[in-house]
Amino acid sequence: MRRYTTRIIAAFGLIGALALPAQADEVSDFYRGKTISIYVSFPPGGGYDIYARLIAPHFTRHIPGNPSIVIRNMEGGSGVRAASYISNATQQDGTSLGVFLDNLTLGKVLGGPGDFDPVKLQWIGRMVSTATISLVWHTAPAQTVEEAKKTELIMAVGSASNSSAFIPLALNDLIGTKFKLIRGYTGSGPMGLAMEQGEAHAIGAISWESLSTTKRYWLDEKKTKYLFTLSARRLKALPEVPGLLDFAKDEKTERILGLLGSGPDIGRAIVAEPGAPAARVAALRKAFAATMEDPAYLEDLKKRNLEHEPLSGEELQKINERAAATPKDLTVQAKRYLGE
Repeated sequence: MRRYTTRIIAAFGLIGALALPAQADEVSDFYRGKTISIYVSFPPGGGYDIYARLIAPHFTRHIPGNPSIVIRNMEGGSGVRAASYISNATQQDGTSLGVFLDNLTLGKVLGGPGDFDPVKLQWIGRMVSTATISLVWHTAPAQTVEEAKKTELIMAVGSASNSSAFIPLALNDLIGTKFKLIRGYTGSGPMGLAMEQGEAHAIGAISWESLSTTKRYWLDEKKTKYLFTLSARRLKALPEVPGLLDFAKDEKTERILGLLGSGPDIGRAIVAEPGAPAARVAALRKAFAATMEDPAYLEDLKKRNLEHEPLSGEELQKINERAAATPKDLTVQAKRYLGE
């Protein structure tokens, strides 16, 4: 009897072992000769588009069946149009992917438009975080967030709906900082000029890419200091700079700051249709992970002086699920910061 049972177990083990290659063959057979479209929600030439076009020729080499990949620019609502499109109008077969604004999920959780669910979208992987930092000028009366709880800092920021404005406003309310916001600056360039000319002590946001290239002298000449990153978690490139979650003092502030800082953590990411088959999603995630370690891809990044901070699709899925699960009363409070 024992020998008979052992044979049955061995037989099932053999069937399981054979199932994995069979599943891989199914994915390979499906993608062979196919074309994958990546819908980028911005015009050609911007950061999201550059990363999508850079990864495409490397990504295809790691996908079973080696399908061709084409980039299709679909502007509208910083991703709302494209996310709605791949959620409802495409075949739901793993041949339509998207690259959207990092704050797409935040906007949806706070009641924004679009016929899509960020949790049902299937996240394949992040190429790089959208690392953004708040800076303070070296002569400012406060040089850290802790000091800014006691001393007012005049901060140049964008519009109320821009993270350069709503993150400092949330910190004022949640942890007691005294940032005096001067709104209306159209981008980090005018904000930085205002800080240099003494109109402001600090700026609400500047991208790490811009800071490390066009404003490097601020750092080299010690003209500025980092206040915080606008992401929930610390950045790989700047591990000493606090992320928003470092300021959380309880569950409430942790949930709100985690939600408001979720965008940079999601970053420039690739997503698949909500209805794409699980085996193909798994294959795309595996291919993405392999691409992130591909020497040829890494060399292309280096040639273009582009940052590399990947995150797995599984981790992105968790970030989106946690953001979407924010209690209603806290999303109402978070939304207030974008409207004040």
